[in-house]
Amino acid sequence: MRVSVSCIIPAWNEAERLPFVLKAVVGHPAVDEVIVVDDGSRDNSADVAERLGATVLRQRRNSGKSAAVAAGVAEARGDLILLLDADLVGLTPMQVMDLLVPVRSGRADVAISLRQNAPSVWRWIGLDYISGERVMRREMLLPWLSRMAGLKGFGLEVFLNRLWIADRARVAVVRLAAVSPSKVAKQGVLRGIAADIGMMRDIFGTIGAVTALRQIVALRRLRLRDAQIARAARVGLGD
Repeated sequence: MRVSVSCIIPAWNEAERLPFVLKAVVGHPAVDEVIVVDDGSRDNSADVAERLGATVLRQRRNSGKSAAVAAGVAEARGDLILLLDADLVGLTPMQVMDLLVPVRSGRADVAISLRQNAPSVWRWIGLDYISGERVMRREMLLPWLSRMAGLKGFGLEVFLNRLWIADRARVAVVRLAAVSPSKVAKQGVLRGIAADIGMMRDIFGTIGAVTALRQIVALRRLRLRDAQIARAARVGLGD
């Protein structure tokens, strides 16, 4: 039986970059619905998303990424949840398939991206533990929606890591050519640095620094080898 997929994209003031992401997923043969959660944007992100064919959930105020994703999951109907950041540049339909195939094929339980412009240390260890591009079963998230909605804005990724580790999920790390611009590039030097500090504060307010290191170690142990992911791709493409 075919596995259905809901793509959820939280967006805050991303009207300029959002079209690059939507063009890769709206109408994709493996994606059944695309939900953009407009998190109280001051620009026309919601209008852009609607014009390009996405279902749009409009949040009255900016509540942060965690709350936006929780709202999207509550609305979604797919068996799998595909999470994408709204500011990716260079994402293609094939890269979307690369993310989905390991989980759709059953060879992995979850998938996470390792972007081309991820920090050098993440590329060196082969894991970006706070990456926003992820695939997992919707049923894994449903019991936790209230908890997710109450997380600090950027506490979502480390919370998801905790769920994956508790489930001993088989993790596929998928390398993506797509890139995500830095906060400094998007917001300017001062605001960008402040945003980066705020993100780290949210992360370490959700888990401590020592726990973050433990998560990285645990996820690397659960990570599938590249050869296993390649076999999943061949299966997913009908080889």
